[in-house]
Amino acid sequence: MTIETSRKRMISFSTIGLTDIVLLLLIFFLLTSSFVVQPGIKIQLPKAASGQTDDSDRIYLTITEREQIFINQKQINRAELGARLRQLLQERPDRVVVIRADQALSLKTTIRIIDIAKLAGAERFIIATEPEAGL
Repeated sequence: MTIETSRKRMISFSTIGLTDIVLLLLIFFLLTSSFVVQPGIKIQLPKAASGQTDDSDRIYLTITEREQIFINQKQINRAELGARLRQLLQERPDRVVVIRADQALSLKTTIRIIDIAKLAGAERFIIATEPEAGL
């Protein structure tokens, strides 16, 4: 004896629920991707209204708030700074040295680093800043 039901099985596959989930995942990844922190050295550059961006062949000299020194993302100590800059400037003496000093760093320390770079043979300097909001 077979019992018949008034409800029949649904044979087609509904993709509405699946598309909702995919759309929500897409929105989630788009929103969280903007919050990904870029790897690198954490410093707070001073603000300037007349800042320009140029990424040609340069030597990036970064000084953190704790006076850690980096040349092109490689940490060095102050004693090695002159020799390493001299080595980089031998290839092309006209290279620009970009000074990326943390805004909390004293001016005295920044000037000492610039003096070491000048003695190593650097002639052209740029002090990196961030654009000031509202200007």
